[in-house]
Order: sequence, then C-alpha cells, then structure tokens
Amino acid sequence: MIRHIVFFSAKRPEDVAAVEAGLRNLAGIPHSSHFEVSRNMNVDPLCDTVDVVVYAEFADEAALNAYKSHPTYAETTRKVRPLRELRFSADIVAR
Repeated sequence: MIRHIVFFSAKRPEDVAAVEAGLRNLAGIPHSSHFEVSRNMNVDPLCDTVDVVVYAEFADEAALNAYKSHPTYAETTRKVRPLRELRFSADIVAR
C-alpha cells in the first residue's frame, strides 16, 4: 500500500476554503482505497504554513499513477494551482 500525503498552503487566507473545496473534487477519482481532505489545525507552531492536507491510500503504484492520470486530477490542479502558495507531497510505502 502507498500512503499519499500532500500539504498545501493558500496564497491568501481567504483562499483556504476554495483550495479545500477544490481538492475535495479529487475524492471522485476511483483509484484510492481511502481519501480525505482536511484543514490543518495549525497546533504545531513550527508548521503554521500548511492550510490543507490531502491523505489517500492506494493499493500500489499503478493505482497511484492511474489517480494522477485521471482527468479530474488535471482539472483540479488547474483550478487549485493559482490559489496555492506551497505544495509538498510524499508517497510512502506502508510496511
């Protein structure tokens, strides 16, 4: 299993809701076994730049690649990219 974790920060505080809503569209892509979008609680003072987190699980690399190749992924990227400041991604193989 691959855990896909992506952190986003919005360019402006008023864009956080739009980033979150846009990323929720990714839930319609059928290749993940688990998918969620959440706002960062910003509890850690060293990590106050992350506004929204995407967490998804995929059976394997083929499923993750199919997810990233889906038209909804490209459309979501097109809509969210202008609103975001930072994006950090990690794909972790669960053991």
